[in-house]
Amino acid sequence: TLSSVDTVNDCFVCSPNVMLKRLFFSTSIFNSITMSLNLENLNPKLYRKCEEREISKYEEDDDVVDEFDSREVFDLIRNLNDPEHPLTLEELNVVDQKYIEVDNKRNEVQVMFTPTIPHCSMATLIGLSLQVRLLRTLPPRFKIEVKVSPGTHQSEHAINKQLADKERVAAALENTSLIQVINQCIDVEE
Repeated sequence: TLSSVDTVNDCFVCSPNVMLKRLFFSTSIFNSITMSLNLENLNPKLYRKCEEREISKYEEDDDVVDEFDSREVFDLIRNLNDPEHPLTLEELNVVDQKYIEVDNKRNEVQVMFTPTIPHCSMATLIGLSLQVRLLRTLPPRFKIEVKVSPGTHQSEHAINKQLADKERVAAALENTSLIQVINQCIDVEE
């Protein structure tokens, strides 16, 4: 039997399918709706969001030079929208602060993300969305590297190769249809 809410490993896990079934009272109606949505991952796990970071007066002082850290980068990407579900990448545990590295001396930022399923067809789009968000928000001095976390996707190598290829990324960002989808993903309410 499924329950709508379970606690597993200190994470909040929710079953949207159970909630939808309860809303529609009928498995046949539920099945026809989910089939028409054509979703790959019908039942993603939801995770508890981190608390908002308190910003100190020191951090708000424009005269003080402070270095970027992984939490600041995480705050820039945590609320990006998933292209398949009306959820954030943080809620789906696609991005996590512990998989972000910032090297201020070398001006490098590396973000590793974890697709919700090993055959996720949206992984490249998620990677591009992360890259675009960081390119638009971080100072241009940073070299940004976005990668799929090792062992989390069946096409990990191919996706990482695409995301690392500057010419491919630039060409993708010239595609107006694709950039519209990316803009929807990165449309974050501040």
